[in-house]
Amino acid sequence: MLPRVLVCGQYLLMCHLPFPLQHLISESRSHFLSSFGPGGPYEGTVALYRRNTSSAVIGKFDAPLIHALADTSKVRWIAQSSSGYDEIDVQACKERGILVSNTPRANEDATATTTLYLMISCLRRFSMAERSLRSGTWKTPCDAAQTHDVTGRTLGIFGLGGIGLRFAHLAHAFPMRIIYFSRRKAESVPDWCEYVLSLEELCKQADVLSIHVPLNQSTTGIIGEKEIRTLRRGSVLLNTSRGRIVDQEAMIRALEDGHLSSVGLDVYPDEPRVDPRLLTFPQCTLLPHIGGVSAESSRAKELQALRNLKAFVLGGIGEDIVPELKTGIGNSTML
Repeated sequence: MLPRVLVCGQYLLMCHLPFPLQHLISESRSHFLSSFGPGGPYEGTVALYRRNTSSAVIGKFDAPLIHALADTSKVRWIAQSSSGYDEIDVQACKERGILVSNTPRANEDATATTTLYLMISCLRRFSMAERSLRSGTWKTPCDAAQTHDVTGRTLGIFGLGGIGLRFAHLAHAFPMRIIYFSRRKAESVPDWCEYVLSLEELCKQADVLSIHVPLNQSTTGIIGEKEIRTLRRGSVLLNTSRGRIVDQEAMIRALEDGHLSSVGLDVYPDEPRVDPRLLTFPQCTLLPHIGGVSAESSRAKELQALRNLKAFVLGGIGEDIVPELKTGIGNSTML
């Protein structure tokens, strides 16, 4: 039997692949796991193409699912069709010899331009003004004294990866002063992109703080009460990464007492639920986690994930392995 790839989530591209594809037919986690055995619909599957939409049927790829998958199947590769992979327990994958790839770079422009929109909208309160027009009150609730130009302000970027750097280039056009903090100083960045030595220093200097780090154990809640209160009074907080990176309670308290003038959010801790308190702040701009999605980025993510699968199935060599699993294997691996 030829090795097969199981597609977990909607698959849009019509392109020829030199191995069989099986689409997810399970309607429960238990049926999913039992289907890899002899005679099952997923027998012979060695790799998975995964989108987060599959969680509605089989749940997140948490440790119990990963261990059960390793016990019942030949799966050794999971190709996540997104840059974020927080719905996969990579530590469990590491323990069971399953590698995970993602699609860095594929949605850099889409996410960066969304962040740019959020920043401009929060500073100028454009989404508030549009709602006023649509409700028939023209610009009655809008106060020019509460709006601010982008030019000349200091933008603090937490995490200067591909998305963060693309956003920096877009914001620099105004121009803005751009500072950033990452785990390590980035190489080959423009000289106008200033590195600061700590997250605290980033918050001290920023008029706008934008988050561009992945969600993991070390970043969960990393933007908390201390960090928010270190920001200047009247600052703006932007998050197009993951909701749980920010302590939502601390953020809402800062909005209530005016320490934060506004927030621009595309992500939330408990999606699709949005804390109703956030809806009471008309100056904030809120989007339903669409920042990284466009026709172009969706196609790019699928192509990148499929290239990773093709390389693995045909040659045992996979690219775009997530950082937590690269230790000792470099940027690619022979399985």
